[in-house]
Amino acid sequence: MKRLVLLVGLLIMTFDASADSVILLHGLARTDRSMHKLEQALLAEGYRVDNLRYESTRHDIETLAETTIGPALAACPPGNRIHFVTHSLGGILVRQYLEKHRIENLGRVVMLGPPNKGSEVVDRLAEFPGFHFMNGDAGLQLGTGAGSVPKRLGGADFDLGIIAGTRSINLLLSNMIPGADDGKVSVENTRLEGMHDHLEMPVTHTFMMQNPRVIEQVIHYLRYGKFRRGE
Repeated sequence: MKRLVLLVGLLIMTFDASADSVILLHGLARTDRSMHKLEQALLAEGYRVDNLRYESTRHDIETLAETTIGPALAACPPGNRIHFVTHSLGGILVRQYLEKHRIENLGRVVMLGPPNKGSEVVDRLAEFPGFHFMNGDAGLQLGTGAGSVPKRLGGADFDLGIIAGTRSINLLLSNMIPGADDGKVSVENTRLEGMHDHLEMPVTHTFMMQNPRVIEQVIHYLRYGKFRRGE
């Protein structure tokens, strides 16, 4: 059944070059496989989907944004409206890219668990042996202090919806984070000035992008520019 849904989406994408494009960006130390369920769901909705794989632990945020997003945009059909759906670090890459570039046909952006004001987990563990080896330069840039890239970037001047998780599978990390959190990022630190909508959901940072209800909310935002409530 899953293969049939994917095939239908691919056929729609093949025969409708005017379909909106969606660029997916996974999080730190993850791969495009983590966004596979979301990719399938978007294909089934008729979107042209580019589920990017990038080496998140090998470069800093600035380099990752330029080398990952630029080529993906160039591969989109001319005139296509282009949306982004991101998880964690992926959202910061979009912000970094838009700080330097303008995307004329930019549509909507949905960020899942973005550390838009950094994460206290990085503050506490950055000097821990093995942290840099596992998370790279980009990981070190996701704190809340002076070296924080997310905190130096400006607010959103684009159509942005954010989903924040409120459940954790790592109580040790959650104890480092003030307030409600998803195990990596506090709900408060996902917020960004200029965002159009913000939704809290009982999901974890690690698996939120695979949650069926989160995926439904992503599709709803791409369609209508707001999350579904009260249903």
